[in-house]
Amino acid sequence: MQNTFLSGYLLLGSFNTVLFLLILFATFFINTKMQQKKISFTLRMIVSIAMGLAIGGAIQLMAGFPEKPSDIAWVKEVTSWYGLFGNGFMDLLKMIVVPIVFLSIVKVITGMKGKGLGKLTAKTVAMLILTTMLAAATGIIAGNVFDIGSGMQLASDSELQLREVTTIVKTFRDLLPSNPFAAMVNGNVVGVIIFAAFTGFAARRMSAKDNENVQAFIKWIEGAYSIINSIAMTIIKLMPYAVTAMMANTIASNGLSSVVLVMDFMIALYTSVAIMFIIHLIIISLNGINPARYIKDAFAPIALAFTSRSSLGTLPVTIETLMEKFGLDEGSATLTGSLGANMGMNGCAGIYPALAVVTIANMTGMQMDISFYVMLLIVIAISSLGIAGIPGTATIALALTLSGMGMGEYFPLLGGIIAIDPILDMGRTMLNVNGTITTAITVSKR
Repeated sequence: MQNTFLSGYLLLGSFNTVLFLLILFATFFINTKMQQKKISFTLRMIVSIAMGLAIGGAIQLMAGFPEKPSDIAWVKEVTSWYGLFGNGFMDLLKMIVVPIVFLSIVKVITGMKGKGLGKLTAKTVAMLILTTMLAAATGIIAGNVFDIGSGMQLASDSELQLREVTTIVKTFRDLLPSNPFAAMVNGNVVGVIIFAAFTGFAARRMSAKDNENVQAFIKWIEGAYSIINSIAMTIIKLMPYAVTAMMANTIASNGLSSVVLVMDFMIALYTSVAIMFIIHLIIISLNGINPARYIKDAFAPIALAFTSRSSLGTLPVTIETLMEKFGLDEGSATLTGSLGANMGMNGCAGIYPALAVVTIANMTGMQMDISFYVMLLIVIAISSLGIAGIPGTATIALALTLSGMGMGEYFPLLGGIIAIDPILDMGRTMLNVNGTITTAITVSKR
């Protein structure tokens, strides 16, 4: 009974669990001391990531580098506790995503002069598609340079099935908020934007007929926005603490043997991410921003995206960075940030499916010519819009691309790659968010 209480309820059934919990608390103490000494937020984030990487490696080492870390009781306990701090922080961020998007969109529309929302949306979507196609082209080139999949049989999972592909028409219709409150609950950010736009324009239109009540509504919106912004700033201050737990969790939860199996794919993916990141920096420099300064100012959302693997969860930090560091107005920051967190993702919808298709083509001996690549770019461009607001973005993008290329039957061959998806997702999500910031700055400058 005692063992059940300790291991089954308290999740403290091993000395190792207690040890690594104490180590995590020690990193919290270090972070607090750095904050008291006024050490910059960026440096504290770098130190937090390094500490998380070291702790995750130590857990793997003490566990003997198991193939399936979750099968070891104490490792499962440690990752559960670490998840409380890391995933709990992301839950707090996700808590304020919908209020921030709704309130800021309404606030901006009711106060803006002229009609700029449609043009802003169109330019944002076009820029997201363009950068996603560039990312896909980068993935295609890297896949061929590294020749991933040739002469090898990746571990397949016979139970792995391609997710059912939803038509793009149904996907777009599902984004329309037939129930705006359901859209808010389900995290349908595009649906929230649509409802907020209707609300804002209705308030502008009614201000001439019922100015007193409309002004009271606008005052309420402005007050609520100030409050939710204050909540966001409070939560963001906790980021360095959570980053350590999230990084350690990712490293500890993935067996190194499974990584070795698909090392070529991982190297090709991270090489593609690095190249696309440089392309982003070139675009940023064309907008008159020094790349070194950009990396420093954008480090918080980029680092959080890398460790949390959640574009949507990073959204409050992305919006705050766009406004505070790059001087974007609320409308541009909120709209472009929100759209970028839900469609046209450079990593998940661009590089990843492109590499996967090249891998399968090489494994099966499929001929790849110019028409094959053009078709792949077109499918990826369309698919990058079809994933908007859908959870499991990378898997959906992969399913849409494989189906569009007529390669859905080969999905189980990617079992070894999907097994290490969390490690791949770190780079993908980081690039997603960086692409969103790049798009927001470019559209705003235009």
